[in-house]
Amino acid sequence: MTKQKSRLIEIFEKYEQEILEDWMREQIASITYRKDLLTEAGLRKQSAELMGLIITASRSGNVTDISAPEWKPVLDFLAATSKTRAAQGFTTQETATFIFSLKQPVFARMKLELGTNAVALAEEIWIATVLLDKLGLFTAETYQKSREDIIRRQQMELLELSTPVIKIWEGILVLPLIGTLDDARTQVVMENLLQNVVDTNSSIAIIDITGVPAVDTLVAQNLIKTVSAARLMGAHCIISGIRPQIAQTMVHLGVEFGDVVTKASLADALKYAFQQAGITVT
Repeated sequence: MTKQKSRLIEIFEKYEQEILEDWMREQIASITYRKDLLTEAGLRKQSAELMGLIITASRSGNVTDISAPEWKPVLDFLAATSKTRAAQGFTTQETATFIFSLKQPVFARMKLELGTNAVALAEEIWIATVLLDKLGLFTAETYQKSREDIIRRQQMELLELSTPVIKIWEGILVLPLIGTLDDARTQVVMENLLQNVVDTNSSIAIIDITGVPAVDTLVAQNLIKTVSAARLMGAHCIISGIRPQIAQTMVHLGVEFGDVVTKASLADALKYAFQQAGITVT
């Protein structure tokens, strides 16, 4: 099919404006059209630009191999459009429909042009189907990758927001932890704590695990990693918020924090920190 001479380019060039108008009607009438995210003028601009790029690429005679160099501008445009729509909040279906809705207008003009030749009509419809399906799948795949990138970035932002380091007193930091402490989060916790130790020149850091639902061997190891890293930076760490249930679990698991100071509550940890810093609260 790649080497077969197709009349698709002739049909695109002859009926460019008619296909564009029919395509616009298809998109606007579709239930996937999001007028709250994209204006009709914006949609028309995107559609007209893509039509022009497809026509230019098709003039080479290659209308099915979109990996060829002449199709790169088309793919670049679709990639940029997919990324933009992913960021705006379009769904996969709404993004893919941008391409697949072009089929009906193209098929209608093919029927008008080749209606008396059933064999030629079938061949051209097949070629157009192959082309538009490839472009549609490329658009959907690019959209999906963009969404995954956005989700990963948001997860990292949430991790950073969920591990705030608070300067509670001169030279004393508090790091309240909420939720599970896995390897990825441990890395974020460690980086945030060490950076704040340097920025504030603090010598004491309290890691409060009141909001951690359970402490198993992995969580304990990750806490020890964080404490060890802070110690290398010259900060003394205190772990607070060890509830009775967690204490019992740690005993059963044989988990030990070694010479790390642990306290039952944040208040106890603060009291100990003040004593270590030579501060008297009256």
